[in-house]
Amino acid sequence: MTDSEFDILDELYFVTSFRDLLQKTSLPAPTLEKGLRNLLEQEYIKSFYPDPDTEQAYEVTSFGAICRDSFYLATKAGLLAHNTR
Repeated sequence: MTDSEFDILDELYFVTSFRDLLQKTSLPAPTLEKGLRNLLEQEYIKSFYPDPDTEQAYEVTSFGAICRDSFYLATKAGLLAHNTR
């Protein structure tokens, strides 16, 4: 897990929007997108779209189109990885 991914997970104890993650992590948008993609691929987080209550399965091909309009939450595996680092 990279430092950026650790910082992202640090903010995902509750459902959080992409916009809020940008502000809280101070990461550039492309870096945040890459970190979210990596965390989704590791199943450390899950995404929600178009609202914070509708879970969206991660799809490599469509993620870029909805990334900035989605919400995110750490999974149990993600929280364990975050807390044992």
